[in-house]
Amino acid sequence: MNILLTGFQPFGGEAINPSWEVARALQGQVIAGAVVQARCLPTAFGEAPLALAEALAEVRPQLAISLGQASGRTEISIERVAVNLIDARIADNAGERPQDVPVRADAPVAYFSTLPIKAMRNGLRAAGHPAGLSLTAGAFVCNQVFFELQHQLAGQGVKSGFIHIPALPEQAARNQPTVASMSLVAQVEAIKLAIAIALTGGEELASAAPDEGAPVA
Repeated sequence: MNILLTGFQPFGGEAINPSWEVARALQGQVIAGAVVQARCLPTAFGEAPLALAEALAEVRPQLAISLGQASGRTEISIERVAVNLIDARIADNAGERPQDVPVRADAPVAYFSTLPIKAMRNGLRAAGHPAGLSLTAGAFVCNQVFFELQHQLAGQGVKSGFIHIPALPEQAARNQPTVASMSLVAQVEAIKLAIAIALTGGEELASAAPDEGAPVA
């Protein structure tokens, strides 16, 4: 069995992207009997969907997880929903900044993750990793790839989804010392465990902790 684990090229003036550093650190590792196949996606709206499609066709995974950097987040952030919207706050690596356009004009307004997200969150927390569920993957290339991943795998029975991870300490030290960060070693360990839970189901962990977040009107 194969696991597709994707990360992104650095963007926004950064020299490193933790999503790719974590993915390539796990390249070739065997987790719960499956082999991790890591691929780096371009942080560009016009190129990322094709690169993802090529990776899916090549790897033919039984599990697919895309990772992305979310500077400012304090935990491993498991995304619940991808929305059919691109609204770029900054330009991508190709200099493009599309706004208020759909990811796919002929697709649904949103897709949910098909990962066992609560089991993953609870399992990570039980192992001492800060982790939570998120209702927004933004509207940049991360959300585009999350949406494309769910769209391209719809109906195929492949578990898939997206996880945002914090900045690395060296990024915080160089750019914003007050921004939360997490070491590469900790992130690799957390994602490895998340993959193991996704593969094995972890149903017993799904209801071990309540949903976080305050109610909204």
